[in-house]
Amino acid sequence: MLVPKRGMFVKNLQEATERICELKGSLVALDALMPAVIGALDASSRAKLMDSFDAHAEAARMVLLHADISEAVLAAFERDVARNRAILRTDAQPRHAAPPKAKVDPLLLSTTRISTFTRSQHLARATGFFFRRGGRLFLVSSRRVFKDAPGSQSPDRIEMELHTDLRDLTKRVTVSLPLYAAGFAQLREFSDRAGTVDVAALEIPADRLPAAAQLQVFDETDLEAREEDIAAADPLTIVGFSLGGHDTVHRLPVARSATLASAFGVPFQSRDCFLTDGPTDAEMGGAPVVRPRIAQGRSTVARPWQLLGVHSTRIDMFSADRVQAQAPGLHCAWYVEVLMKLTAER
Repeated sequence: MLVPKRGMFVKNLQEATERICELKGSLVALDALMPAVIGALDASSRAKLMDSFDAHAEAARMVLLHADISEAVLAAFERDVARNRAILRTDAQPRHAAPPKAKVDPLLLSTTRISTFTRSQHLARATGFFFRRGGRLFLVSSRRVFKDAPGSQSPDRIEMELHTDLRDLTKRVTVSLPLYAAGFAQLREFSDRAGTVDVAALEIPADRLPAAAQLQVFDETDLEAREEDIAAADPLTIVGFSLGGHDTVHRLPVARSATLASAFGVPFQSRDCFLTDGPTDAEMGGAPVVRPRIAQGRSTVARPWQLLGVHSTRIDMFSADRVQAQAPGLHCAWYVEVLMKLTAER
C-alpha cells in the first residue's frame, strides 16, 4: 500500500513543479509586456495610469492586510508594486531630457494635510507632521481634529496625502489610516495636571506607506537645544496647511512667521505649553513649531531647525474671560515633552 501512495505523491509533486514553472514563465512574459505597453503611451496617459495604479494598489493592500496570508506574500506584493511604479516613473519622463528635480525645502515635506471621516462622510481638516522614535513612525496632530468633530459624530479614520515624485509635485497618493482596530482605539492621547492636552499621535504601520512616498521625518535629534538659549520674542516658524492659503496644486504647506510670546520652559498657566504670536487659522492646528538653529548656519547643517512644540489654535482653556482668551495672534504650542510621552514604548 505504501508504493501507490508514494507514486501518487511524486506525481502530484511533479505536477505542482510544472505548474510553478508555467506561472514563472507567464510572469516573465508580463514583465516584458509592461514596459512595451507603457512606452507606447503618451505622457498624459502614463500620468493617469500612475494615479490609477496607486489607487488599485492601495485597494489591494487593504484586502491583503485583512486576509489570512503569510508575510512572504505581503513582502512580494510590496516589492512588485515598488518595481512597477519604478517602471512607470521612469517611462513617464521624456527619454531625451529628464526634468530637473524640484527644489523643495525639506521642512515643507515634514507635514501633511489630514482629513477625518466617519465612513465616507468628511468631517474636518487639520495639519499633521511625522515623528520617528526608534523604529516606529508616528503622525502627530491636534487632538481636537480627532475628537471634536462637528455635531455628535466622531471620526473612525483619517486620510493624508503624500508626495510620490519630487520631480513632479503634483503626483501624490492618499493613504487611509483607521482610528480603531479590533474595537481598540489606535490614537494616543495625554493629559497634564490641569486636563487634556490638545495633541495626539497615531502610529503608522510600515506596510501602510507606499514605497515611493517622499516625506521628511522629525526625530529626537531635532529636539536637542545644542546649548542654544531660547528667549521670549525669538523668531519661530509654524508650518501648516492654512485654510485657503496653501499650494493646492502641489499640496505644499506654508511657513508662517511667529514669535515666542511667553517664557520658554515655564508651563503657561500651569499647562505643558507656551504661547506664540503670529497669524494662523483652524486648519493649521497640529502643525510643528520650529526655530532656526543659530550656532550653525543653514549651509552647513542638513536639518537647521529645532522642533519646539505642536501648534494649537486654542488658548480659551486658560481663561474664563473670552475677550482675553481670543487675544489676536496669540496661540498655544505644546512642549515637545508632551510628544515624547505620547510616543513612549507601551
